[in-house]
Amino acid sequence: MDQTTEIAEAAASQTPRKVFVKTYGCQMNVYDSQRMSDALSESGYQPTDTIDDADLVLINTCHIREKAAEKVYSQLGKLQKMKRLRAAKGRDLMVGVAGCVAQAEGNEIIRRAPVVDLVIGPTTYHRLPEAVKRARNGEKIVETEYAVEDKFEHLPATNREKTRSRGVTAFLTVQEGCDKFCTFCVVPYTRGSEVSRPLAQIVDEARRLADAGVREITLLGQNVNAWHGHGTDGTAWGLGELLYHLAEIDGIERLRYTTSHPRDMDDRLIEAHRDLPKLMPYLHLPVQSGSDRILKAMNRRHTAADYIALIERIRAARPDIALSGDFITGFPGETDRDFEDTMELVRAVNYAQAYSFKYSSRPGTPGAELPDHVSEEVKADRLERLQALLMQQQTDFQKSRLHMTFDVLVEKPGRFQAQFVGRSPWLLPVVIETKSHDNLKIGDIIKVRITNVGTNSLHAETV
Repeated sequence: MDQTTEIAEAAASQTPRKVFVKTYGCQMNVYDSQRMSDALSESGYQPTDTIDDADLVLINTCHIREKAAEKVYSQLGKLQKMKRLRAAKGRDLMVGVAGCVAQAEGNEIIRRAPVVDLVIGPTTYHRLPEAVKRARNGEKIVETEYAVEDKFEHLPATNREKTRSRGVTAFLTVQEGCDKFCTFCVVPYTRGSEVSRPLAQIVDEARRLADAGVREITLLGQNVNAWHGHGTDGTAWGLGELLYHLAEIDGIERLRYTTSHPRDMDDRLIEAHRDLPKLMPYLHLPVQSGSDRILKAMNRRHTAADYIALIERIRAARPDIALSGDFITGFPGETDRDFEDTMELVRAVNYAQAYSFKYSSRPGTPGAELPDHVSEEVKADRLERLQALLMQQQTDFQKSRLHMTFDVLVEKPGRFQAQFVGRSPWLLPVVIETKSHDNLKIGDIIKVRITNVGTNSLHAETV
């Protein structure tokens, strides 16, 4: 090896490598992407927001719907071309696939997209630095066996400076996996069975977030209200008790959680909505259908009447709560009557926000084997009608905020000078027009009055 080559290699070894993470899907994937970035930083990788600067591209995937998976393969096709161009210039590019598509398809990803160097599932992110090291040495890595060890014990804690750079709101995973086995859903097969993080881990992370300036924490889980653990008093705790405990942490002024299952909405959790000012009056509680026949086929294990009675109890505890939900149209066997039952449930509940989709058959789920699949045309027609009703309810809810006065957490600067953007207690974005003497800072919780209502946001002035 000549001297010039030695100098070049030495310089390259001292230059930090960069990782670009592309995230699809839910808030938990956002959280996981951050933790993967933290884990790689200890191996010398710096995060970058520019894919062209990256030495490693990680795609954190979602497998809930067919189109989400296809987006991943489309992205991998673009990365194949990018990798060839890099090679022509003498530069390397590594490509990894993480998340639920990785867990579900494993070796099939490498067969279908040879550009991929490593595949890693959600339970093994703590092994990512070692997997990257092996892949850099030429191995094709597939890490999709469910880890026996607790990944959270092995993932490095996010340092204070990095947490500060991510803002005054943060996600915190408290529960992973699902034991519900809804017949339309792949989550039990891609995320595994329900696992709750220990209380001490959660509290430690929450305190570190508070110390770094985070003021609002959203607790995450595939079935977040299924969280359970041993409390400080030695008794069994559920999510309600956890929220009471986290509300005592200085610096944390707002708490939220998502996503919930109606079957796990117990009395103590409802009481927390009544008793804790820090727990924001917003609840995402998916129902999927208003037809008891379809709910049974989905294996939801509750009826429409059960769900509505639960909503009434929650609203009695917290009258100003805003409700959000998930809906599927065109599940196998859904008739016009079943769909109308869903529309009736939506009218009865009156949602502030909701997510709705056409049924997407996922291979390996029981729903894919059911007879009487609904045509795409009927699915689309029902979805359009449902979304029109949900949008009208959302618009009505937003209009009802006009001229109201309430507290907003200031999260970031707005698009224009003297503008800031924050979130209302009901999760709606609020654009705040400030006055010269306001002296607002990111992280302030301020009182505003709503002056105008946009399509997806509110506009306010300071009070």
